[in-house]
Amino acid sequence: MRVLAAMSGGVDSAVAAALAAEAGHDVTGVHLALAKNPQTYRSGARGCCTLEDSRDARRAADVIGIPFYVWDMVEEFQEDVVDDFVAEYAAGRTPNPCLRCNEKIKFHAVLERALALGFDAVVTGHHARLGADGLLRRSVDAGKDQSYVLGVLNSHQLAKSMFPLGGYTKEQVRELAAARGLGVAGKPDSHDICFIADGDTQGFLAARLGSSPGDIVDSETGEVVGAHDGAYQYTIGQRKGLSIGRPAPDGKPRYVLSITPVTNTVTVGPRAALEVSTVTGDRALWLAPSPGGAVQVQLRAHGEVHDAQVSVVDDEIIAVLGKPALGIAPGQTMVVYQPDPAGDIVLGSATISAAR
Repeated sequence: MRVLAAMSGGVDSAVAAALAAEAGHDVTGVHLALAKNPQTYRSGARGCCTLEDSRDARRAADVIGIPFYVWDMVEEFQEDVVDDFVAEYAAGRTPNPCLRCNEKIKFHAVLERALALGFDAVVTGHHARLGADGLLRRSVDAGKDQSYVLGVLNSHQLAKSMFPLGGYTKEQVRELAAARGLGVAGKPDSHDICFIADGDTQGFLAARLGSSPGDIVDSETGEVVGAHDGAYQYTIGQRKGLSIGRPAPDGKPRYVLSITPVTNTVTVGPRAALEVSTVTGDRALWLAPSPGGAVQVQLRAHGEVHDAQVSVVDDEIIAVLGKPALGIAPGQTMVVYQPDPAGDIVLGSATISAAR
C-alpha cells in the first residue's frame, strides 16, 4: 500500500513512519510547514514546527530510506486553527486547537491532498489503535492515549488512516527509535499549544483581541466584585488571576462560572456551583451505532472519564453523568466511549454547547 507519513520531527511520527515501511508499505514522508515564522513556534520543549523540527524529520526519513517532502500548510493552519482559536475565545468558548488541527489539517487538508496524489492512507504517530473492524480504540499506554483528539474524525478519514503506535508505550517507542538510529529517541515531547510557544495564552489573545474592560459579578449577590480587561482572558473553572477586590462573604475562593460576551461579563461564585450533571453537545459525529444507555464520556483531553447515560436528539448528544463534573466549558469536546476489555472504543463526539 502506498502511504504518506506525516513527520513532525518528533519521536512518535518518526517511529510510525519506520514501522509502516518495515511492514512493507511504500512510504513517503512529509513535514507540514505551519508557521509563517517557524522560530516563533518553539521555546525550549514547547511548541513545534521549527526549521530544526523539519531537519529532524528529514534526517529520520533518510535513515528509514524513504522520500521526504515539505508541504506548505501555513494559510490553512492560520485560518482553520489559529483564527478559529481566537474567534472561539472571543465568543466565550474554550476551544481545543489540537483537536481542530486533526480535524481540519492532518485528516482533511493533508489526507485529501494525499488521496488526490494517489496515496492510499496517511500514517501518523498518534497513540491510538485502529482495528481491522475500523473501530478507534484507546492506546495501550493510558498516559499517552490520544484517541480523544481523534474522536472528531469521521469513518472515511479513519478508513484512510494508520496509527502504528497504539500497541506501544511511550518508553517502547523511544526504544524503537534508538534501535533504528532515528536521531530523535531522546527528543522531548512538545507541550501546550504549538503556536503559543511561551505558554502565555492570555498575552497571545490580548495582542489579537485588544482591551475590552468589563465587570466581574458575584453569582450569589449580583454585586460587581472586580473588573477585567477582556472576558476572553478567562475560562470556566478558573480560580487564579481573577482580580477580585474583596473576598466572598464566607471567605472561600471564587471560581469563574460563566462568560457572557454580549454583556462582556465574567460571573464568579463558589466551587460547588461549577458542578454539572448534564452535558449537551451539538454537531454530533458517530463512528459506531448511536448508543442508548450506559457509556463513558471524556470532557477534556486529559480529563476524567465519567460514566453516563447518553441520548441522541437530532444532531445533539445529551449525557447525564453518573457523578458531577467540574468546570465544563462550552467549546470543549465531549467524546463518547464504549468500555471494552480490548481497549475502550470511540463511539462518537460532539462540541459542548451547554452544561448544567
